This record gives sequence, structure tokens and C-alpha cells, in this order.
Amino acid sequence: MSAEAGGIRSNLIQELFWTRTGLLLLILVVTSGTSLAISGQMDSGTARNILTALGTGTLISAVVSFTQTLVTSKAAQKALLAPVVEESRKALKELSEQYRALDREFFPSHVFEPTAEPSPVFNQLMMQDLERTRLYCFRGFAGRYAAGRVLLSQTECELRAVLADPRDDNAISGRARYLLRNEGADGDYDEITAQLKEQIRIGLVGLFVARSRCSRIDVTIVSDPPLDRLELFDDCAWITLYSNTAGVPRPYPRTLRFTESSFLYAMERAEFLRISNSKAGYHFVITPGTSRNDFLALFEKITGDTLTDDGYRELEDKFHAFRREFSASAQLRS
Repeated sequence: MSAEAGGIRSNLIQELFWTRTGLLLLILVVTSGTSLAISGQMDSGTARNILTALGTGTLISAVVSFTQTLVTSKAAQKALLAPVVEESRKALKELSEQYRALDREFFPSHVFEPTAEPSPVFNQLMMQDLERTRLYCFRGFAGRYAAGRVLLSQTECELRAVLADPRDDNAISGRARYLLRNEGADGDYDEITAQLKEQIRIGLVGLFVARSRCSRIDVTIVSDPPLDRLELFDDCAWITLYSNTAGVPRPYPRTLRFTESSFLYAMERAEFLRISNSKAGYHFVITPGTSRNDFLALFEKITGDTLTDDGYRELEDKFHAFRREFSASAQLRS
């Protein structure tokens, strides 16, 4: 939108001929031209001198009036029109700032549509956010991606994770239903559930492997995790919409990125803190000093299964295989 004055009478000379002043100037010019033309055809004498004087005087009056009208019209335009234009520009600027504020508060800064493979642009932008953060909050399902990103990061941060309880089938059902829609009529719910429980086991081992890259890792196991995955950094929040049932399901759903100034960022941060501090979940801490024996005891409390050294090495190999596959497909530094 432009606040510039426009219309059919924006030109000063054109303005003159839309007023009575223009009509008067036209009469003067016609009178002068007629008088001079008639006097030019007359013999010398008083009548000719009178007509010549009348034509000359009228012409001079027309030129002076025209010049004066131009000057006064320009001055009037500056005095009357310029303030209106300036006020219009100011109003438009304030309106634009209000719209930009609304955009920052309620609209995402980036939108990534569902894909069948990890998006390099998506993951590279998220890794840039991770490199700048001191606190990385992850609310998801298994934690494999959080552990993988921490291992790929160049900086150290504190990680707080909210994961699903592998012993509670209700905690797994939401993600299982999403994957079942993706596989179609041939999908087997029990098989998908078993795969998801295995992913949680791999994710727990991955978090233990990544402990040396974090000052500490606070983990909360809940039986009713939200379907949507949240990855919260110091200056932005990423929400992956596993709850979105519209359209064709993809392994990597639609994801929205919100900046720190947005309403959604504050709301999701408050919700994450509420869940991670809730007494209903099982809380434990992994630090760089946590030994393998300590972790094996934690693993048994979380999953209900005893993990042997051979079982641990098998899960660790699966996690590293996942990490390498993910970093290669997302075009991240391995």
C-alpha cells in the first residue's frame, strides 16, 4: 500500500484547468490573442493602439496570474497535502508493525510439510538452534533423535527429556495408531507396538551414550505423553504434529517452528515444565559420572527388564546404526 497522493488532479498545471482560476486565465489569453490579432490587421491610429495596449496588458496579466497561481498552488499543496500524506504513512507504518507483532506472537516462523525422508533443511536449521542453546527440552516418545542430535552438536547443553512409559500400553497407543495409518491396511498393531517399545529401549541407551555431551540429563517417564513432539530451545520451539490426522500420513509429520517471542513458545514451555516437574512421572538423572551399572539398574526400573552386558551392547549398536542412518539421510555431520 502506498500513501502517495494520486488521482486525476495530482499535477499542478492540470489542477489549474479544473478551477475557476483556470477559466479566468483562459479568458485572458483568448482576449489578448484576439485583440492582438485584430490590431495587427488595422491601420495605424488610436483604435489600433488601444487594441494593442489591451492585448499586451491582458497577456501580461495572464502570465503574471499564471505564475502566481503556480506558486500559490504549490505552497498550498505542501501546506495541505503533505501533512495528510505523512499521517497516512505513519498510520500504515503503525499498522504494519501491529501485523508483524501478531505474526511473531501467533504464527510460526517456519513451516515444514510432511515428508517420507528426513528433510536436510529442517534438520540443519534445528541443529543451528541447538548449537545456540544452553537448555534443550525434548518431549517425545523414545528420545532417539534427542540423543542423536546431542552427539552431533558441537556445544554442551543441559538436556531435559519427557518420554513414554514402555510398560504402559496407553502411552504407546497414540504413536502406534499414527504409524498404523501410515502403513495402511497391511499394518499389524501388535508388531508396531513391539517396535515402539524397542525404540524406547534404544532411546534410553542413546541418552546414556550421550551423557558426556551434556552437563546433565533429566528424564521424566510418563504414562500419558502428548502425541505431538516438542523440541524446545532457548530462542525457539519446534512442534511436530503427530496428532494431525488430515492428509496422507508420512513418517515425518508436519512441523512448525515458533520464535521465543510467540505465544505458543511460552505456552509450550510452561506445559513442558509442568509435565517434567509432575509427581505423577518417574524422574531420574544421568550425568557424565553415571556408571554403566547405575544405568542398568535404572533401565530395569523403567522397562521392567533386566539388561545384560551383551544386551546393552546390542542396543548400543542399534542406536549408533540409527544415528548414522539419520545423519546421512538428513545430511548432517556424522
